[in-house]
Amino acid sequence: MSDPQSALTGAVYQGYVKVAEAGAQGMLTLRGDLPSAVMAEAVKAATGQSVPAARQIEGGLGTGAAWASPDELLLFCPYSASAEALEHVSKALEGNHFLAADVSDARAVFTLEGSAIRDLLAKLCPADMSPEALPVGDYRRSHIGQVAAAFWLESESKATVVCFRSVATYMFDLLKTAAEPGGELRYFAPTAT
Repeated sequence: MSDPQSALTGAVYQGYVKVAEAGAQGMLTLRGDLPSAVMAEAVKAATGQSVPAARQIEGGLGTGAAWASPDELLLFCPYSASAEALEHVSKALEGNHFLAADVSDARAVFTLEGSAIRDLLAKLCPADMSPEALPVGDYRRSHIGQVAAAFWLESESKATVVCFRSVATYMFDLLKTAAEPGGELRYFAPTAT
């Protein structure tokens, strides 16, 4: 695989929440019979993780598996290992009905850091951002602004956002604008830092 080229070459904005492009990330879309033993074997071979429960993520960037729909996962691996991960999946699922594709170069990834990440996401997304509706470790597919995105909270002060690479500039600008000092909601995080 060629050298990774991130969508925005590591763009960073420090507002009341830090917005940063996370760089090139290996990702595979995997569709098939999620509850099957062969699927569990394929996911373990590619990422070292278990098949996640509905709306969950096991692991994270680097080595992870996220539930995307009843028959779909998004697998994370190092960018340089995506071809090898795809080979592991294909070998483990040989003879079964499945679809696997390397989507590493079709996606952009952003990290959000700060105590007001829920507030920032609530400004941009129709999903409920309350801790009860979106606990740490839950994985959501929704819209952020006008574009499809997936996201999860790694902690109460760190979140990851995945979108199509073609809208990376829009996403960065949207997140950056929402993170500008003076725009704090102070709903979920009364004292944003």
